[in-house]
Amino acid sequence: MRRLLALLLLWSTYNQAEQPVVRFSVAESWSMPLVRIEGDQPVEGMLYDLMQALAKEVGIRPEYHVMARLRLQEAMNSGDIDVRCYVSTQWFNDRPGDFVWSIPLLHQRDLLVGRAGDSTPLPPEQLPAQTIGTVLGYTYSTLQPLLDQGRLHREDSRSQLLVLQKLQAGRYRHAVSNQLSLQWFNQGLPTEQQLQALVRMKQSGEIERMVQRYGGMANQEPMSVARP
Repeated sequence: MRRLLALLLLWSTYNQAEQPVVRFSVAESWSMPLVRIEGDQPVEGMLYDLMQALAKEVGIRPEYHVMARLRLQEAMNSGDIDVRCYVSTQWFNDRPGDFVWSIPLLHQRDLLVGRAGDSTPLPPEQLPAQTIGTVLGYTYSTLQPLLDQGRLHREDSRSQLLVLQKLQAGRYRHAVSNQLSLQWFNQGLPTEQQLQALVRMKQSGEIERMVQRYGGMANQEPMSVARP
């Protein structure tokens, strides 16, 4: 029996070693419920579940490469990663022609957010001149004309979580957040302290099971998987 068990273990190890490895990119700027990173590796979250499920479905061994968001495109162009999740064609001026895109898998919505009791719902173009909390490397097409005019100014942070933490601490009056991260952040706050969405900046739909698992509701801008 011991010999048989040892043979089974060796066979299992051999099979794992023979599985093809696919390198997934993970952006440092992601935060829960999208992903939680420990020791430079993702350990839970909606996108982690998605990548794990994708790897299992096609019989590959996933390898995760955590990097700054501004390095993602360079990493794909240089062949350092194989698959990039949570990316939209709308983020590119010219849609890259050398990638294979999936159908939209997850839909996300960007929101203009303010602190409870400190903001009145306004469209972005009616905001007074001020600094807006943003994520480093993210593009905000709705706000870009106001940024170009100098009416609004970005204060970039490394992650969406840091943006919301600074808003809660009063570092600025308004910030931009995706809806899922805002909902997750507000779960840990008393009702009277929860951050408020002033306006929906973009719209769309979602993957029901994974989104609901992490406390999300119907959401918005389509995100795909891209690979060279």
